[in-house]
Amino acid sequence: MRFEGKIVAITGGGSGIGKEAAARFAADGASVVLGGRDLAKLEAVAREIDPSGARVGVLAGDIADPATGAALIDLAMSRFGKLDVLVNNAGVFNPKPFLDLTEAEYDWFLDTILKGKFFTAQAAARAMSDKGGAIVQTGSMWAIQAVGATPSAAYSAANAGVHAMVRNLAIELAPYGIRINAVAPAVVETPVYNTFMSNAQVAEVLPGFNAFHPIGRNGQPRDVADAILFLASEEASWITGAVLPVDGGVTAGRP
Repeated sequence: MRFEGKIVAITGGGSGIGKEAAARFAADGASVVLGGRDLAKLEAVAREIDPSGARVGVLAGDIADPATGAALIDLAMSRFGKLDVLVNNAGVFNPKPFLDLTEAEYDWFLDTILKGKFFTAQAAARAMSDKGGAIVQTGSMWAIQAVGATPSAAYSAANAGVHAMVRNLAIELAPYGIRINAVAPAVVETPVYNTFMSNAQVAEVLPGFNAFHPIGRNGQPRDVADAILFLASEEASWITGAVLPVDGGVTAGRP
C-alpha cells in the first residue's frame, strides 16, 4: 500500500473532499488526524474509517485561528510520533456580487482559506523539517478563471493566494525535502453548496453545471481525492510547486 506507516493530517475532514481523501489514505495504509469545525461529523468519519480508533484522531476548531492548525499538527505528532503528509483542504464558498460584499465576508474568505492554509502549512513544515514530507493544498478553478454565474471575487482572491503560496513554498521548503502542490477543482458535488442553498435548490441548480465542464459532468469528491493522493505519494516525488486543475477540462477551454 502506498501510504503504509504514513501519518496524514487533513483539514476540512468532516465531509466532501476531505472526508473522501481521509478514507482513501486510510484504505491505503495511513493513519490520519482530521480537523474541522463540527466534532460530531469528525467523529462519525473517524468511526467509518477505523471503527477501532487506533489509526485515526480528530480535532475540532476554527482553522482561521492559527492555534487550531498548530494543534492539529501537535495531535499527529503526539498520537503517532511524526507527520508525513498535510492535506490543507478546509475552505468556504458562497457566491456574492463584488459590490455587495462586506468587510466581514471578505475577512471570512481570506481568514478561512488563505490564513488557515498558511499557518497550518507552517506548523506542518516545522514538524516535517527534519525528515521531509508532502503538503497538498485545495485551491480552486475560480482562482484561475472567473465565472459570471458564480461571482466570487473574495473567494477567488483568497485561493489565488493559496496558489501563489504553493509556488513560493516549493522553493523555500525544497531544501528540507518538503514538496508542496495544489489541486484546483471546478464544480464538485459536496455539502458546501448546502451551506447557502436548500436541498431542493441544490438538486435543481447543480445539474445545470454538468455541461459547464467539457467532460460533461460535475466532479465528485473521489475525483479530487485521487489527485490529492497522487500528489502526496512517492509517484509525484519530482513534482513540487504545481497547481493541478482537476476541473473536467474547464480551464482548457469551451467545447
